[in-house]
Amino acid sequence: MSSLSAKISLDANRTIGEISPLLFGGFAEHMGRCIYEGVYEPKSAHAAAAGMRTDVLEALRAQRYTTIRYPGGNFLSGYNWLDGVGPQDRRPRRRELAWQSLETNQFGTNEFMGFCQAIGAAPMLGVNMGTGTIQAAADLVDYCNTPAGTYYSDLRTRHGYSAPHKVKYWCVGNEMDGPWQMGALSAHEYGAKAREAAKLMRWIDPSIQTVLCGSSNDQMPTYPEWDRVALEEAWEQMDYLSMHYYAGNRDNDTPSFLASAVQFERFVDTLEGTLRYVKAKRRSKHEVYLSWDEWQVWYKGDPLQGNWTEAPHLAEEMYNLEDALVVGQWLNVFLRKSHVLKIACVAQIVNVISWLHTRGDELLKQPSFYVFELVSTHARGQALDLWVQAPLQNTQKYGDVPVLDVAASLDPASGDGAIFLVNRSLADSVLAELSWVDGSTVTLDKGWQLAGSDPKALNSWEQPNNLVAQPIALPRVADGQATVQLPPLSFTVLTTHSRQRNG
Repeated sequence: MSSLSAKISLDANRTIGEISPLLFGGFAEHMGRCIYEGVYEPKSAHAAAAGMRTDVLEALRAQRYTTIRYPGGNFLSGYNWLDGVGPQDRRPRRRELAWQSLETNQFGTNEFMGFCQAIGAAPMLGVNMGTGTIQAAADLVDYCNTPAGTYYSDLRTRHGYSAPHKVKYWCVGNEMDGPWQMGALSAHEYGAKAREAAKLMRWIDPSIQTVLCGSSNDQMPTYPEWDRVALEEAWEQMDYLSMHYYAGNRDNDTPSFLASAVQFERFVDTLEGTLRYVKAKRRSKHEVYLSWDEWQVWYKGDPLQGNWTEAPHLAEEMYNLEDALVVGQWLNVFLRKSHVLKIACVAQIVNVISWLHTRGDELLKQPSFYVFELVSTHARGQALDLWVQAPLQNTQKYGDVPVLDVAASLDPASGDGAIFLVNRSLADSVLAELSWVDGSTVTLDKGWQLAGSDPKALNSWEQPNNLVAQPIALPRVADGQATVQLPPLSFTVLTTHSRQRNG
């Protein structure tokens, strides 16, 4: 194993933007075993009084999710929210068309609110823009947010919830550009329907924030025209434009896969440009930001149709080291684009394309779990605009790419910061020289590394701790400089504390 050298300069005066806490959100869909046998399993030995698994809740709390998007996803476009409220023994069982499964509706809006409260996350609800109407969307806001005195708020009270849920964030549909979507629409049709739905929803509760469906991915033939047209139709009624993207290594080209951050940044840059264009064209003073409310590694070909069974095993990916390193880069991109990216929701939080799996009463945490936990725990305050000089490595898909992917945060109020480093190299370690050039006195507090020699290594039920983040010894900072060793195929987190020398 050879060693390369890199230099990283940090300056507290050079910032990108405020890191929105909502960048560390999750997504829970009625798909496969995410809800049933994941979040909700009354027959489990771990089940609490409300039927939710306490071991899953504990793991989700460790992830420090700030918001959870629900109930979909493709499921949303055929969902009647009234099916999932009221006495559970009266709720209808239905064929669920998106995933060809049997939906019992035992878990619905109010159960979801209890779940969010249990893990300390803000609810982010979707309204059906496929088979649903703009009236049904407004009615759900009424049910959730009106204190009392209307048909739907009083219905909520009769269901046992007298206090309003106060849901602030609302997704106006899901992937409505996709021909796989129930009730798919053209950009003009969707933009007009979303505008009118959001208008009614805001009339019910002016305090809510709304998310417009953007392109389902950057490979859609209508991308990014769809985003432009839908935004022009609905700009003033929307606060965010959604982004969805799933990464994969289908060609088994690990060097290119480990450079996925290049593609992630291009996606953000294109849609940021689209936002600027539409705002200028409309001569608007209103701001719209980006919401990356579905993101994850997903490519291993698990089944997607449930054959009309309850809680079928769908899309239950097993994630390895290279997947975890891509997740680390994705989170770094979130920080580097924090001036425009304000919400992100990883898909999904348990079992379905998730780094958290259940099997009976057992629970497995995959390597990506630890990567997300470290970033969501320590990325606070401002994202720093770093200067990074690192050797290049060639990739088939993206050409020459720096061997390091780096982001950093600093909370000016507390002086606490963190540096997040991915070494993409399969063979070379990197000796990284860190320099703080803003005149502050800095100490390195703690450090963790997740690393391995095999990019395909993973955690299994038999070896659940094969790849976990391990504490590392830290160098001393002398004259504003420190050097840290980054092994190949590694994700490293360093926490810092800084104070001004004259303070």
